[in-house]
Amino acid sequence: MKPDAPRYRSKFEARCAALVPAEFAHEAIKLPYQIAHTYLPDFVDVEGRRIIEAKGRFLAQDRRKVLAVRDQHPDWTIEMWFQNPRLKISPGSSTTYAAWCDRNGIAWRQGPA
Repeated sequence: MKPDAPRYRSKFEARCAALVPAEFAHEAIKLPYQIAHTYLPDFVDVEGRRIIEAKGRFLAQDRRKVLAVRDQHPDWTIEMWFQNPRLKISPGSSTTYAAWCDRNGIAWRQGPA
């Protein structure tokens, strides 16, 4: 393969490339998109604009959601209460739930036993 030849993600994509008209470039741009969702917080102080979110497991989709809500609603404060803040965010990671919150400026605490 030539150094400037496109790298395809699959054999099927490579076969399709042979049929695509020449004016089409392969993966030449990135288009941002958003998907609208709603968030139902666990505990809310509406007047004080504070949220407490109780988590046993803190999955990647939950972490993305917390960051999106924090960024899109900066007038609200989110505090995470973890069953075990020392758990790792994924099996291969050294980052704990607590460390992730610290790194992202999100308050957290150990929840009740």
